[in-house]
Amino acid sequence: MILTNATIATMTGAAGLIPKGAIVTEGDRILWVGPESDLPSGQGERVDLGGRLVTPGLIDCHTHLVHAGDRAREFEMRLNGASYEEVARAGGGIVSTVRATRAATEGELVAGAEARLAAMRADGVTTVEVKSGYGLTVADEVKMLRAARALGRTGGVQVHATLLAAHAVPPEYTGRADAYIDEVCLPALDAAHAEGLADSVDGFCEGIAFTPAQIDRVFIRARALGLPVRLHAEQLSNLGGAALAARHGALSADHLEYLDEAGAAAMAAAGTVAVILPGAFYTLRETVLPPIALLRKHGVPMAVATDCNPGTAPMTSLTLAMNMACTFFRMTPDEALAGVTTHAAGALGLSDRGRIAAGLRADLAVWDAAHPAELSYRIGATPLHARIFGGRLDA
Repeated sequence: MILTNATIATMTGAAGLIPKGAIVTEGDRILWVGPESDLPSGQGERVDLGGRLVTPGLIDCHTHLVHAGDRAREFEMRLNGASYEEVARAGGGIVSTVRATRAATEGELVAGAEARLAAMRADGVTTVEVKSGYGLTVADEVKMLRAARALGRTGGVQVHATLLAAHAVPPEYTGRADAYIDEVCLPALDAAHAEGLADSVDGFCEGIAFTPAQIDRVFIRARALGLPVRLHAEQLSNLGGAALAARHGALSADHLEYLDEAGAAAMAAAGTVAVILPGAFYTLRETVLPPIALLRKHGVPMAVATDCNPGTAPMTSLTLAMNMACTFFRMTPDEALAGVTTHAAGALGLSDRGRIAAGLRADLAVWDAAHPAELSYRIGATPLHARIFGGRLDA
């Protein structure tokens, strides 16, 4: 396929714009990209893009896409003044989704997630990370990962599956978090690895979840199995989770509202990506901003994701997350676009996407836009014209 008459954001050095550019694909790979005047001779299906903007296919690198039920009632509770911790300690929060997810079959989980995934595809997403973490038994965590794998086979995206058994302490283990790690989390990790269901391992390091020492045990087992790690860190307080993640060479540390300079420096030294999640910040009406200037100072790459989940970020639009990251956190439009392409790929350890260059996957998004800033500028709009996934054009 030969794509012509395009404005191409290659994401190789800032946006790396090529006006009046062209892209040649072969199979699921990019064969050539450059100015249309330099287009090499060759045969292929020609597609005139009418001057439209082309970016890499978007990558949503932090989602809880697979789950059952919703938490609209908790939304109302928070509006009436209840805090995230108060909702959780009253038996709501993550645990309420656990009840619904345990009761659902694998097929029901896939069917529910497919609708959310369709909205993401319509927003230009070609790769999505999907976490477990709402089963909290060995069988139910594995069930969630199997559902994530099924989405990757049928959903027109590539799925990166993440085991998040260390997400919350279920009611049957109240006051026995260490026993939960021993009896559920570590066995679930072994089972997921044995079936090839997990591409990475995540945890929630927070006062309402797990201590750094408990997360450390999970990460030691994950690294022994050869699985990369990621961490929900410094969302509600600073427990040193980001530095812990960095010590394990984590792909990413996510949320980070309470990150300090020591944590940022540790992430920079380890090459750990900061994943910024404005949807949760918005829903929880947080007031502490993630330290964007500190991350810039230390040269920590910043990804942006939806955090799609039923409780604190019931959103599926990655372009809306870009707008929020710019509006709330003063990220630049170039940073936001890099955050959902190049740096999102880094947060998943994927080197074959996130940029438009020869040899990389032919995952592209074609937009009814003239400049990349438009993708962050519009609120709730989806100016997607077409999506190209693995070299195949979805009109």
